[in-house]
Amino acid sequence: MNATESMSPPGRPEGEYRRAQPEGKPVSALREFKNHDLVDDIAKPGVRFEKRPARRPDGSEAAGLFNAWITLDNPSQYNSYTTDMVKGVILAMRAASNARDVNCVIFTGAGDKAFCTGGNTKEYAEYYAGHPQEYRQYMRLFNDMVSAILACDKPVICRVNGMRIGGGQEIGMACDFSVAQDLARFGQAGPKHGSAPIGGATDFLPVAVGAERAMAACVLCEPFSAHKAYQMGILTDIVPALKVDGKFVANPTVETQRLFDEFGRNAYGEPVSGDALAAGKALMKRGTVDLSMLDARIEELCAKILLTFPDCTTKTLEELRKPKLEAWNRNKEDSRAWLALNMVTEARSGFTAFNDGPKDDREVDFVLLRQKLAAGQSWVGPLHDEIQPGKAQHD
Repeated sequence: MNATESMSPPGRPEGEYRRAQPEGKPVSALREFKNHDLVDDIAKPGVRFEKRPARRPDGSEAAGLFNAWITLDNPSQYNSYTTDMVKGVILAMRAASNARDVNCVIFTGAGDKAFCTGGNTKEYAEYYAGHPQEYRQYMRLFNDMVSAILACDKPVICRVNGMRIGGGQEIGMACDFSVAQDLARFGQAGPKHGSAPIGGATDFLPVAVGAERAMAACVLCEPFSAHKAYQMGILTDIVPALKVDGKFVANPTVETQRLFDEFGRNAYGEPVSGDALAAGKALMKRGTVDLSMLDARIEELCAKILLTFPDCTTKTLEELRKPKLEAWNRNKEDSRAWLALNMVTEARSGFTAFNDGPKDDREVDFVLLRQKLAAGQSWVGPLHDEIQPGKAQHD
């Protein structure tokens, strides 16, 4: 196209000129491209990669352009990632980053129960527990997965279709945008299950929400609502997912109408109690989960990004990612080494308890553990078995 073809012809109003390329048809490739992917086949069990047509804000398809969807597909285990799935995410992120026809990357989970609940505790307990050298190799893959998200040349949008807990919260926070359905729960799990949230949470949360809130989230491991996550600043947007009598309603089990309680403390997004909780649970039973508003919001965000200069957008992403990247790159190798060694002691006990314990009792006896360590008992010996659920003898 020469200079005159790129401008409106004389006598025609600005904006009325139609591009030489017919509307609705993709631009033909002008050269044969080289493949910059690491492997030719990126398929791995438990991860789906697909391209869906990119759309303009009016809903029309932008011919030849796509949004890449990367889906964690392990719903029976709340989309917890196995070793193969970690490799699949790395390869899929690289492929989406390299794809010349991709506008945005949408990172999500299958179903409506969970985006991701972190590493697969069954695999942790049955393969990695007690084997620090093996877990060290696994953590190399995990670190590469987080780095692949942070280095993607395309905007990465976390579509939070359900729980985002533990390592799921960490890979979610590595994304550039997060849009959640408002029944989703968020939080860390490390110190409750034998680990430390050093796969991203201790790096990203202080940047996003400040030191005190990050401390409470990472140490106490108390889950919080999507509304609270939105108020904290770790979500771009939230949308309702509960549909009752044909209408969407906000999560009825959390406070959505008040910002503060009678003492001036934050109330928005906090759980309701008493009669309000009972009414909220009853409403939940009457309704159904519908993620159509979530998908519409994701499409809207992708359409807005479509109408930007791609290289300028990539550079903006790179600059805005720097605070997260600086913390992540400073700590990830030390974290990897510590997590590997911890698999001999607390991680082994914590993951075993979660995997083998009864449904209503999946934590070790923390008090007994502290008592025995205070008395000088070594991890070498029966301590691991003595603190498992149902086996503790209290003094």
